[in-house]
Amino acid sequence: MPEPNVVSWTSLMAGYVTSDQAGLTLGMYVKMLETSVKPNDFTVSTVVKACSILAELEAGKKIHAHAEVMGYGTDLVVCSSLVCMYGNCNDVDGARSVFDSMDHRNIVTWTSMIAAYAQNGRGSEALEVFRLFNSMVRVRANDFMLASVISACSSLGKLVAGRASHGAVIRGGHEVNDVVTSTLVDMYGKSGCFDYSWKIFKRIPNPSVVEYTSIIVGASKYGLGKLSIELFEEMVERGVKPNDVTFVGVLHGCSHSGLVDEGLGFLNSMLEKHGVEPEAKHYTCVVDMYCRVGRLDEAHKLAKSIHVETPAEGALLWGTLLSASRLHGRVDIAQEASRRLIESNQQVAGAYVTLSNAYASTGEWEIAHGLRSQMKQAGVVKDPGCSWVEIRDSTFVFHAGNLSFERGEDVLRLLRELEGRMKERGYAGGSLGLVFFEVEQEAKEEIVSLHSERLALAFALIVIPKGITIRVMKNLRMCKDCHEAFKAISGIVERDFIVRDVNRFHHFRDGSCSCGDFW
Repeated sequence: MPEPNVVSWTSLMAGYVTSDQAGLTLGMYVKMLETSVKPNDFTVSTVVKACSILAELEAGKKIHAHAEVMGYGTDLVVCSSLVCMYGNCNDVDGARSVFDSMDHRNIVTWTSMIAAYAQNGRGSEALEVFRLFNSMVRVRANDFMLASVISACSSLGKLVAGRASHGAVIRGGHEVNDVVTSTLVDMYGKSGCFDYSWKIFKRIPNPSVVEYTSIIVGASKYGLGKLSIELFEEMVERGVKPNDVTFVGVLHGCSHSGLVDEGLGFLNSMLEKHGVEPEAKHYTCVVDMYCRVGRLDEAHKLAKSIHVETPAEGALLWGTLLSASRLHGRVDIAQEASRRLIESNQQVAGAYVTLSNAYASTGEWEIAHGLRSQMKQAGVVKDPGCSWVEIRDSTFVFHAGNLSFERGEDVLRLLRELEGRMKERGYAGGSLGLVFFEVEQEAKEEIVSLHSERLALAFALIVIPKGITIRVMKNLRMCKDCHEAFKAISGIVERDFIVRDVNRFHHFRDGSCSCGDFW
């Protein structure tokens, strides 16, 4: 074409975007600017979409500047594309700035803003925007928006909001959408309702890899390792190719169920049978697998051989080994793991505390005390343990040792009563996994009894009617002493409790736990 017009240029750029060649779109835009043809709003939005696909934030900002100069700064199509681009590039505040500047917004704009928050770990804000959408717009939410909202509920463990979103899915007829159903499976799994996850999954006629992966990960988190293996085998038999996340799920399931040989078999089959290259995250699962059955030397040897690409991968690997070495009294391995974490400036507070506990567990109190002093001198502060429960549409958060909340005195009174009834049944509160200095046994028991998960449980027992399962979320790993206490209390009060800690779910019922004391 001797003189391509704006439609020709834009059509070609859009073609590159839809054929997975977004990089060529940016090159074409630069060439277009060298001609006398002026880009229109569709041209700009197409180039912004290319930046979004490539996660090219700096290029996206330049296109945004061009849009402002050319007078498209308030254009609905351009602004909607910019919100999506900033969100995909993890600049959520940039997305919100564009969103707030718009006089008019369409369903795409609202969906992009909600997705930006949900994908970047800001679930509460995603739900707030969704509430704003429902109050201001008469149009029904589409499947993409609902998937993002459900994902936000999943990350927050907000079962009430998740169920309300599920209702919107049913009313809108989106139950057949793969993305929506996979997020529902994931949401119910992460909210302590694996039975609901299972029911939704079984209604899917031809599950995709996303849906299979969601249910496998859910089963793994509940310690249902054999079920996760069965699902994996069923998936392969049906011709669905597993991806890297699927393998993380099934390896995690093997780890939490003590299925070491099966787990090693999956690791060895990844590349050979399924064409998936094992990464650091898969080897970390195997390290965790060895640790949980007490094979610390093999875990240590494997950890030293793993090449990690990012500090976060290294933190997950050595944090796993550090925690296990403390539990098994292997101070030698704990020393190396904590050193690696501190040197890489990852999980520094946790490294100091866990190493201190490792020394304390072997009777090396002086060294343990010295490490705590080093922490104070270096200004290192460990994030406090916290737990929360959702009651109706409100979330109640509890911090260890802090009783300054509504009905705090009632909670303390109930905990003391339960403590007495547990001791009548042979329960002996202790300091497993904790460091105490010059503290009498009675004081130790008092400290442990005020852990955040116990405060949350006591509050829920007071507020939530009998017959309703109590669900507690915790930001750290549940300690062994609290685990024993929850088992005992479930038998005393004859109620079900489900606890989601940083690693997995525990379902307490009739004095026992679904994990079988293996976690």
